[in-house]
Amino acid sequence: MDISLLWIPATLAAAAAQTARNATQRRLTETLGTVGATQVRFLYGLPFAALFLLIVLAVSGEPLPGPGSGFFGFIVMGAVTQILATALMLAAMRERSFAVVTATTKTEPVHIAVFGLVVLGDPLTPLMALAIVVATAGVILASLKSGLSELTRAGARPILMGVVAGAFFGLAATGFRGAILSLDSGSFVVRASTTLVCGLALQTAILVAWLIAFNRPALVGSLREWRSSLFAGFLGALASQFWFIGFALTAAANVRTLALVEVLMAQAVSHRLLAEGTTGRELLGVALIVAGVALLLWAAA
Repeated sequence: MDISLLWIPATLAAAAAQTARNATQRRLTETLGTVGATQVRFLYGLPFAALFLLIVLAVSGEPLPGPGSGFFGFIVMGAVTQILATALMLAAMRERSFAVVTATTKTEPVHIAVFGLVVLGDPLTPLMALAIVVATAGVILASLKSGLSELTRAGARPILMGVVAGAFFGLAATGFRGAILSLDSGSFVVRASTTLVCGLALQTAILVAWLIAFNRPALVGSLREWRSSLFAGFLGALASQFWFIGFALTAAANVRTLALVEVLMAQAVSHRLLAEGTTGRELLGVALIVAGVALLLWAAA
């Protein structure tokens, strides 16, 4: 396979790992609260990410790359906005319909396309833009159980929280891709792994300090729930490893648009994709996701 197309299997692997991690993290939210569950993916993911980096350096024989111009700024941008996005998404899910929050946060590829173009100069052709819009529209249709009327019933607050979370996720992806590109040396795997460890280290420090200052019970609870937290951390680090490999190889908008297949994976896991009660609207949404992803892959090729 052409190395430039490795972002495709990397993204699919990341989406599968994230589907499993999200299910684990949602259960932890009930016992640890929003911030407590948010920090699990970082605190327990950091050791696994560090292990991944050590393995990559040992196998490749490459030295650890040094930070280039703008690296630390991009890392801070990615780390902080991802924390805000995750916490906002989990808070919205506790407040209102999971389907509504899922639909609105999945506007992320649209945000990334704009941020990537403005901040990093990532190319955005008309065909790619069409693919992003088609796939995103499909996610919104497939995610809403009762159709677009569900958005009206949900009210403005959860919709706004979901859209803002999607924008923050877009900023995070753009920041991490910028950090990867700003490292001064290394293969795409080494640069992706190095950036992941730096990002998780900063996020862990921020959230642990916050919990010590404002919510020690949540921190103690995450330590008490170490078995579930460790598994969620591993899945989070595994997903992030593949996300970052994708970011190292292509524009973040391409990665996160292809990642919309996560919605199909989640439906398959819950047996809804092939369930007898699947509606025509949901099938149309699935068809749009597939069409948008196919159009994106064609444009990328």
